[in-house]
This record gives sequence, structure tokens and C-alpha cells, in this order.
Amino acid sequence: MSGLKASRTIVVATVTTLTVVLSFAAPMNSALATSGRATPHLQAKTSGTLLPGTKCSVFPVDNVWNTPITGLPVDANSATWLSSMAAASTDLHPDYGPSGNPKTPYGIPWKIVPAGTRFTKIKFLYASESDRGPYPLTAATPIEGGSDRHALMVDPSKSSTSKACTLFETYDTHYRTQGRSTAGSGAIWNLNSNALRPAGFTSADAAGLPILPGLVNYDEIASGSMNHAIRFTVECSQQSYLWPARHEAGQANPNCPPMGARFRLNASFTLPAASCSAFCQTVLTTMKTYGLIVADNGSNWYFQGTADTRWTNNEVDQLKLIPANQFVAVDESCLMVSANSAQAKQPGTPAYQQSCG
Repeated sequence: MSGLKASRTIVVATVTTLTVVLSFAAPMNSALATSGRATPHLQAKTSGTLLPGTKCSVFPVDNVWNTPITGLPVDANSATWLSSMAAASTDLHPDYGPSGNPKTPYGIPWKIVPAGTRFTKIKFLYASESDRGPYPLTAATPIEGGSDRHALMVDPSKSSTSKACTLFETYDTHYRTQGRSTAGSGAIWNLNSNALRPAGFTSADAAGLPILPGLVNYDEIASGSMNHAIRFTVECSQQSYLWPARHEAGQANPNCPPMGARFRLNASFTLPAASCSAFCQTVLTTMKTYGLIVADNGSNWYFQGTADTRWTNNEVDQLKLIPANQFVAVDESCLMVSANSAQAKQPGTPAYQQSCG
């Protein structure tokens, strides 16, 4: 649920099923127990997320989305934020999976733009904080059901107005012919770049972050490796944001987490194989290694995934056994290279050791 607003006072603390597969580097072991004491830091990765059939990465390997957080300290506000999120009495909820109609599963659909697609202009409600485009939005573009109506499009080819490997995302999307399409907001991302949106700008979500890099994707899970953070929602966010978020849409309540806050599943938490299949175990590993990022307002502890007809009720329901009280908020400010870049210092490098070690 995108709580989009015009810019406010800014506080910065440092489809249908697609035959698209995301390939990832091998998963890494988590290294932080409930106590917050870290085991040896993970080493920097040498390969990143790729969109098969293209030469597109889902941001550079050193992007903060793709950076392990097992060695980071617990944030001083962790207990306060968790209390505001009802962590003691809430289990996680996967916001995707089968629906009453097998052809229209829950989740956020996305699409790789076919060659020769005609781009169109979109009229935005939040035009001053949206990228003008044009966008590769067509009648065939899948749009998320419900009120958010997100549309996510990846163009692997260079166009007259955008570079190859460009991600286009819109919120409250309504396609109409003859250039009359509308949306609440829109953002365009170069997937080969670590650039962030301008400070204070929204995107297709309330935090000013991209959506696609934070989704649980069926093909990633099936491969046994998902090496990026996962986006999730909270009912109450405060009127501030933390790097790498760029926008707030919160309440005057400092006890709530800011947009961009990152949470990590305790390394000591386990679920037995009998109640947590290989699919489920892969998600647990991801939550321990890369964590969750507050990206939007909505129900507490709802995390998002792709709309895919291959999800089963069993695979989704098993993830509802994860208690929110097994998470801690981490302080990732030491990873920041620049406030205007999503580039992050990588575990195992001298820069990381000096700043985060």
C-alpha cells in the first residue's frame, strides 16, 4: 500500500507468470546470533544477480540490496521499533501466492519488455517527484491487483530515451490508449548503476526505493539461492528515512521505524524440515543474511513476492511460521559510501573492516 505524499521535512540518518529466471551467486551462511555477537564476516561476492537471457544485473554486486548484513551491529532503536510493529505477537506474512483464481495469483507481477515495444508518456499525480519517461507501458503490461496497481517493466535493450537494462516502475497504474495513461508516481532505474533518487523523492513505493530488487521470486527460490534483501511493510512508519531510502510517508511517532530500516532474522532461529521445505529454508537463509527493508506502509510484517502461478499454498503457508520477535533491526550506516549512492562497503574488504569491523 503506497503511502505516497508530497515532499516533507526530510530526516536522513547517515502478470501472469513469466518465464523469467533470476540467477544468483551461491547463498552465504548467516553469522549473527540473537545476542548480536558476530562470527567471522562474510567475504565480498564476485558475481551478482542477473536476468537470464539478458546481460542485465539487478544493480551492481556492491549495491546495498545485494550486501550481506550478518556482521552489522544491532540498531540502538531495535527494541522500540519492534514493539511498535507488534513483533511479540505477530508472525510474518508472505504477501504473494495462490488466489481464488489460478490465473491471477497474489503478488506483484513484472515483465521483461519485448524488443520493438512502443513507449508512451504517462501523466503522474506526483509529477514533481516522478521521472517523466516515456515508459514501455502497453495494454499487455501486467498490473498488480488491488489498490496499489504497481507495474514493473525491465527493458534489456537500449531505447531512444533510456539505456539498456533499465527498470521502469509505476504506482496506481492505469493504461489508456493514445498517450492518455496515468499513474500516481513513476521511477526509472539504471540497473547497472548504484544511483539513488533525489533526496526527498518518492518512487513507486513510499520509501523512494525500487520494488523489483526486493521481491521474493519463484525462480530464485527454486534455484536454492536468493542473495538480496526483501521488501516489507509496517503499519506505522515515522516521519524520517534512513539510507538508502529517499522518502517518508509516516506519522509523528518516533517509536515507529523509518523508511529504509533494515531487519535481520536471528541466526539461531530454525524451523524443522518437516514444517519448512527447501523453499522455506532458502527464504530463512536470505532473511538471516540479507534481511528485510521497510519499503512501504501496510500491514505489519507483510513481505512481498512476485505474482507467479507456480507458488503453492504449502510453500507460502510455511513462511507464516516465522515469528517477528526473532528479528532485530541492524545499523547499516557504516556500509554507506555516499549518501546519494546505493553502493555499499563489502564484507571482507579493507573499507568494510575499517568502517564496520
